[in-house]
Amino acid sequence: MDLKEKLLSSFMAFEERIDVHSELHDVRTEAIKNFENKGFPTKKEEAWKYTSLNAILKNDFTVFPKAESNIQYSDVKKYFLHEIDTYKVVFIDGVFSSHLSSTTHEGIDVCLMASALTKPKYKMIIDAYFNQIAKKDDSLTSLNTAFANEGAYINIPKSKVADKPIEIMYFSTGNEAALMVQPRNLVIVGENSHVQIIERHQSLSENPVLTNSVTEIFAQKRAIVDYYKIQNDNLQANLIDNTYVSQKQESHVSVHTFSFGGNLTRNNLNFYHFGERLTSTLNGITIIGEKQHVDHYTLVNHATPNCESFQDYKGIFSDRSTGVFNGKVFVEKEAQKTNAFQKSNNILLSDKATINAKPQLEIFADDVKCSHGCTIGQLDETAMFYMQQRGIPKKEAKALLMYAFSNAVIENIKIPELKQRITTIIANKLGVKLGFDL
Repeated sequence: MDLKEKLLSSFMAFEERIDVHSELHDVRTEAIKNFENKGFPTKKEEAWKYTSLNAILKNDFTVFPKAESNIQYSDVKKYFLHEIDTYKVVFIDGVFSSHLSSTTHEGIDVCLMASALTKPKYKMIIDAYFNQIAKKDDSLTSLNTAFANEGAYINIPKSKVADKPIEIMYFSTGNEAALMVQPRNLVIVGENSHVQIIERHQSLSENPVLTNSVTEIFAQKRAIVDYYKIQNDNLQANLIDNTYVSQKQESHVSVHTFSFGGNLTRNNLNFYHFGERLTSTLNGITIIGEKQHVDHYTLVNHATPNCESFQDYKGIFSDRSTGVFNGKVFVEKEAQKTNAFQKSNNILLSDKATINAKPQLEIFADDVKCSHGCTIGQLDETAMFYMQQRGIPKKEAKALLMYAFSNAVIENIKIPELKQRITTIIANKLGVKLGFDL
């Protein structure tokens, strides 16, 4: 039985386990039918032209883990931002871990998606937001919707500032020979509210893992959302990350993606505008080697006037690694006075490393400032020579140039402790040790 058949045959058992009479039954049923019709994406689809899932899908993934985990905080402490206090929503093999988590209902809601989907007090919110911005025709998003249960639910009410960052952590223990998990996150940030969120998926063993994640983010008027994705998993981990962002008037949403580890990583990042004078920021740093593959697929849909979007993606590829950047800015006819900027800069450190870049602009308004650019090259030999002439060894000179190349994105990190953590990870990836490995 292949993975698609296993998922389809598991669906009825899943629904019976969580309550087949739930009001989400119709939503889930429609979603699984869409996945059944479309199946997993292939390279025949333009959006997946450079990314194949074939090798990954050959694994015999367990869909519902059976073994319980006894992971303790000391086993995973180094993966948390432990230098400061944070709210924590932690999952082990796709199941919520109460003893590792630190949730709250005081002033803000940081809790479980499973609770929000089933408890009556959340019904109005779920009806208004769940599955409202996610693409209903995307097969992998539909698959996640069909099995949506575990994940983080974050609701910041009007005029509230989250008093500390929120960490969403997904750990895979290796208790299963191969595991597939499908977390579903819902983030609602009210008018004039502010939140900082850090998300990470981390395997604790060498067993294969496939994560099909969906996150919906709703930013109301004048809301500020800073979202950080840390992707530094081992070489048997595969991540398909689908993030959908809805923005209203004068909101500011930033999504920063740091892709350093994993076997295959696909980031689908979609921004939709529903108000004027708002700002969308999409930043990313990719540093990979060996046979790693990272694919960034972005969309910013400018549907309203006087809005801005900024995309800045940096990639460093060595060995036989492969990068993909497919960034699209869509400006509708009504979106006059749009300011949209898109940039993808890449460095190839090996003759066998590749990057496939396709920046796109589709503009139907006539009063806009839109630009896009892509560069692919090697390190500046003149700069290398200059630094070596002044006593800097070649290895350190090379690392310094690559760090400087990434620095523009690093500087946008607004949590100092996280900035230090990312700086250390990058330094370690570039071969300059600053302290600890993550």
